[in-house]
Amino acid sequence: MTLSPERLQRFARHIVLPEVGGVGQMALADAHVVLVGCGGIGSPALQYLAAAGIGRLTLIDDDTVDVSNLQRQTIYSPSDIGKPKAEAAAEWVQRFDLGLEVLPHVARLGGDNAAKILSGASVVLDGCDNFATRLLVSDSCVKLGIPLTSAAVGRFQGQVANFAGHLPNHACYRCFVGDAFDAQDCDTCAADGVLGAMVGMVGTFAAMHAMRVVLSGKSALGEPHYGTLHLIDGMAPSMRPLRIAKDPGCSACAVQAVLPS
Repeated sequence: MTLSPERLQRFARHIVLPEVGGVGQMALADAHVVLVGCGGIGSPALQYLAAAGIGRLTLIDDDTVDVSNLQRQTIYSPSDIGKPKAEAAAEWVQRFDLGLEVLPHVARLGGDNAAKILSGASVVLDGCDNFATRLLVSDSCVKLGIPLTSAAVGRFQGQVANFAGHLPNHACYRCFVGDAFDAQDCDTCAADGVLGAMVGMVGTFAAMHAMRVVLSGKSALGEPHYGTLHLIDGMAPSMRPLRIAKDPGCSACAVQAVLPS
């Protein structure tokens, strides 16, 4: 594909970077990112994915916008209160850049729809708020051969990692958390609190991590760092990498890693 003069001007600051360049920008334009969760993490992640020119965005969320979301979910305004988040987020994308394709799904991922919705993605960015969905997304990505960017935040702590459990010798998200979290209940920001700017930091870092996957093999920025969990401490502040080893007994990826690296 080629970029029009208007698109070249819009993304000029990317293109002049040797680490991205025109080839990298075209890779971003060709990419399809599926965003699971349009809340605290998904909101800033979506802003920077769209700003980067990701050509196709699929948005998944079954929740509606609430006034309490406005403290950190930066794509929404008071006029969006009561609207499905996926649809309101898609409207934001359409206002921001008519050159992007966006498809909202007002639904919760489950065993009956995950494969259909996630298929064909360049990368899935998961910023949802419960372990059951996180593990379902991870397991589905392993089966479909799709890289996963996983991001989570609580209070002043954040975690971001790229996983490629479908590849030999690479861990999946289940290798990290195990099988004990296949449940709907988990800590929530409603109960524990969260700083809005902390969520923005994690969401934007996750967007950049997803872009690393898209640009892998196409630019100097494209080192996905699969299996490295980045622990972000907003109080210190600091960031610490932690390597996640592939679990040879993992119920999701131990028998799925059959594709060449």
